[in-house]
Amino acid sequence: QVTSFQGVAVRSLSTSSPHEHPEHGRLVYKGNLAKTVLGVRFFSYSTSVFNLFMMPYIMLKSGIGVESLLIQAAFYGVIGFFTFVTPITLHVLTKGYVIRLYYKDEKDTYTAITYNAILAEKATVFHQKDVKIPDITKMFTTFYAKTKSMLVNPTLFPNPQDYNHLMGYDKSPPFKLEELKEDDERK
Repeated sequence: QVTSFQGVAVRSLSTSSPHEHPEHGRLVYKGNLAKTVLGVRFFSYSTSVFNLFMMPYIMLKSGIGVESLLIQAAFYGVIGFFTFVTPITLHVLTKGYVIRLYYKDEKDTYTAITYNAILAEKATVFHQKDVKIPDITKMFTTFYAKTKSMLVNPTLFPNPQDYNHLMGYDKSPPFKLEELKEDDERK
């Protein structure tokens, strides 16, 4: 496959399919909101930086610097809230959103790709036995990988067996014969 890029011929040779990653394994999930999450967080960060740089100019031109201390505190509080709390809240809500999920068959490990605080991709490697399903359905959490909350959309798995294996639904529940006998005796 040859692609022209600004007059320079670039040859791309690949031995693996586009759904294979040499380090992480086979792509089993791709989140459809990845670009939206990145865009919203980037917009929030950029407006916060803009606010920080414009604050001194606004203070000088508005004349609020000569008003009462109470008005200054209220103004700084409102601006500070939107400058710092909004990006932090967006980060907390979206830090577990899985952009891509890879699976390595030979090691039975998953690699979840998420965005970190500076909007770079972060890889989290975990084993299927590290997956814990919350007892109570939680907002923005489908499962816990070790202690990290992860959010995936089950309908976006091209192969439902991949989702079932991730969540441990393909395993039979570990019943103990003694517990079953005790339950029968109580009845």
